[in-house]
Amino acid sequence: MKKKNTINKLKYLVGLILSLPLFPFLYFQGKEIRKKVPKLPEALKPKGIANGPSESPLQLLVLGESTIAGVGVKEHKDGFTGALANTLSKTLRCAINWRVYARSGYTAKQLCTKIIPKIEETTADLIVIGIGGNDAFTLNTPKKWSIDIENLINLLQDKFPETPIFFTNMPPIKEFPAFTKAIQFVIGNLVEILGKQLQIIAEEKANVYYNAEVITLQAWSKRNKISENNSKIYFSDGVHPSKLTYQVWGKEMGTFILLQNTATTKFSIPVL
Repeated sequence: MKKKNTINKLKYLVGLILSLPLFPFLYFQGKEIRKKVPKLPEALKPKGIANGPSESPLQLLVLGESTIAGVGVKEHKDGFTGALANTLSKTLRCAINWRVYARSGYTAKQLCTKIIPKIEETTADLIVIGIGGNDAFTLNTPKKWSIDIENLINLLQDKFPETPIFFTNMPPIKEFPAFTKAIQFVIGNLVEILGKQLQIIAEEKANVYYNAEVITLQAWSKRNKISENNSKIYFSDGVHPSKLTYQVWGKEMGTFILLQNTATTKFSIPVL
């Protein structure tokens, strides 16, 4: 683990040195992008159930930043969580109660300080977290990111000791059409470094999993047989997912979860 941490630190430092000349341009480009990208609201109705009422449904909690908050769709049932819950429900053949705790602009640290204290549930069968984009945009270092992620995991495991925790893929910032090549390069590389750091932590933690696959729209189009290979169909505003992207992402995350060894939880229920 120490060797991998050192490699990630070196990658970060090299990337920082290469990116320093670009920072003045990034500042002005960022201001222009903020003017042009429409400010979409978070999705409505953060609570729902997949597969109808049941006497013993599984409880799914989903935490995160703007993508988990459903920016880009009207309601959460059409967003990531809705697609994820439907995928799990169909395969497991059971009802799933789901609830979203997320806010646009939040970092891993803010999940710890502002989201976790608001969680009302006392039990959960599965926790899914989508975070990392804002940590990259704020130029969080791998060391600080690791501290925040460790704290996030510890707080959740204190609250839900037996519940498996899954982290989604890091956001594919290199694919965001609203961003310039310079921003895609700097922030896109940083988010991948943070992803590798998260993978190291997940491998060391019991009952914690990370979907480390780097999302590329070309691979998604091929794998999901989406004929129109136009990156714009994947985004609602050039930054946040479209309904199509949420459906694909939620389904693939559900498949990833089902492939993991969660024998000590309710996910040991056999598929009927």
